[in-house]
Amino acid sequence: MDESVEHILEQIPGWSGKDLVVAPLLGGITNQNYRVDVAGETFVLRVGGKGTRLLGIDRGREHICTAIAAQLGIGAEVMHFLASEDALVTRFIVGAGISPETAAEPGTLRRIIASMKRYHGGPAFPGTFSPFETVRDYHTKALQHGVAFPDTLPRVYALMEQIEEAIGPLDQPRPCHNDLLASNFIDDGDRIWILDWEYAAMGDMFFDLGNFAVNQELNEEQCEELLRYYFGEVRDADLAHLHLMRLGSDLRESFWGFLQMGVSELDFDYHEYAHHHLERFLQNVVTPEFTRWLRDIRNS
Repeated sequence: MDESVEHILEQIPGWSGKDLVVAPLLGGITNQNYRVDVAGETFVLRVGGKGTRLLGIDRGREHICTAIAAQLGIGAEVMHFLASEDALVTRFIVGAGISPETAAEPGTLRRIIASMKRYHGGPAFPGTFSPFETVRDYHTKALQHGVAFPDTLPRVYALMEQIEEAIGPLDQPRPCHNDLLASNFIDDGDRIWILDWEYAAMGDMFFDLGNFAVNQELNEEQCEELLRYYFGEVRDADLAHLHLMRLGSDLRESFWGFLQMGVSELDFDYHEYAHHHLERFLQNVVTPEFTRWLRDIRNS
């Protein structure tokens, strides 16, 4: 086990000198996560990755948002937070992981939406989030770390500004998760738990809906079903808002990947990740639907 992890474990109240069984949890592309078994209980230790502050991650804010999610009954109970180590310890949630295909199934989708509505209507989160401001911030920082961008960048920025202008200023910020990958859901058979609140902040709830939709690769019928579960109906402006935020999500993910190319030490192909999301964005803005989405949200 890494010496730095041992150092963190020694600082957890009540753990020093105890017989700990520590095993890495695989799959993360930002942080290091470990399962820790001690005295008959199971926890998760999450250690922030190098340079994650450059990604807009505030570990103190993550701690608060995770605690709020736990109070709402949809997040893991927070046990300890070591601010000096960017380390968070939560109780391990026993349940089944969810694949994107499972997340899109009507029964599971309905339950995921129920969990999302809990925190969207819950106490305010600290901080604010805009995918468009985040893209600009990531771009500036990536350039500072020597990352090269493709020649399509001016066109990408012009299209993003079109989307941002069409959506307009945010009137009612809501608590948002902002990273709704299938891997961040756990199904215990009763409810859907949501993990990984490091990007959570006040923002546009339609970013959560669009981010979820694009991460699960929902088709048009499934997007309408999502809105029906959430609002009880499908309005043209809401569908347009969701799709435009799907595009915003791909942009955020792409520029996140570009920045990670310059700062991360994890063994992951951030180049492929960044270009995959950028190409998907560029493919979706040349469809006839893009013009309709802009029109529908402007007319709302």
